[in-house]
Amino acid sequence: MNREMRRLQKKEEERARRRRKQGPRQKQRVRPGEERPSIFARFRQFVREVRQELKKVAWPTPQETMTFTVVVLVVTVVVTGLTFGFDFGIKKAVLTVLDTG
Repeated sequence: MNREMRRLQKKEEERARRRRKQGPRQKQRVRPGEERPSIFARFRQFVREVRQELKKVAWPTPQETMTFTVVVLVVTVVVTGLTFGFDFGIKKAVLTVLDTG
């Protein structure tokens, strides 16, 4: 671990200690004389924050997406086939046992 990572980890641990000391957070209340932002302002802020977070996402390349899609489809077909085969086999076995008795 390099120095920068150690510093970041130390800061995070210190913040966590402070948060634990403070206890559970209280619901934020609007102070007298302070107005709460409108619903549209809050919605705009929410959308802005979502866009910022989505910029941090490591999106797969189109090739990776295609590969993952093919893998999911193949696994789905195989599992469906196995389930059908087991169901069909058990059904035949049960009907054979019941018909002979």
